[in-house]
Amino acid sequence: MSTETPDASAEGPPSRAELAARVDELEDALAATTVESEDDSRKMSIIATKGTLDMAYPPLILASTAAAFGYEVTVFHTFWGLDILHEERSKDLKLSSVGNPNMPVPNAVAALPGMDRVTTKLMEKRIADNDTATIAELIETSLDMGVEFQACQMTIDLLDYDEDDFYDGVTTGVGAATALQDMAEADIQLLV
Repeated sequence: MSTETPDASAEGPPSRAELAARVDELEDALAATTVESEDDSRKMSIIATKGTLDMAYPPLILASTAAAFGYEVTVFHTFWGLDILHEERSKDLKLSSVGNPNMPVPNAVAALPGMDRVTTKLMEKRIADNDTATIAELIETSLDMGVEFQACQMTIDLLDYDEDDFYDGVTTGVGAATALQDMAEADIQLLV
């Protein structure tokens, strides 16, 4: 693309043909820039399969952060991950102390009756003390940022959930084929 302008005093004004050629050149440059910026759009696809308190945060934090950086984000919730999108169940997610290698108690102690309740309360206290966003706040923020939360229709049917019990803005009726297509088109795919 030429940046030189004709010198009107030395050569006279440009002809119609020269102006038309310059307009075509500028339109081509603009079209190339537009195509490049469209190709720069980035997509992230997350599959959320777990519905414990400690496993609800990773897909929500990753989704909202990616959306803040301009990613188009889809989070497909299936099986117990669907509880994250359920308005009532998401307020009562538990932290499992058994089988969690980072739990500061041995499995024999973690298996005692009531330990899940204790570890859940301790984690909820840490979340509150650190002023960490709640599950509901992260979902609302993510939805406001354009994150698409998808609820697996097969799981909705299997677990006999009512679609009206999900947060407003959650996309229901989504199947595995749609999730696979979304993952195939995404730049980043995560299974959480």
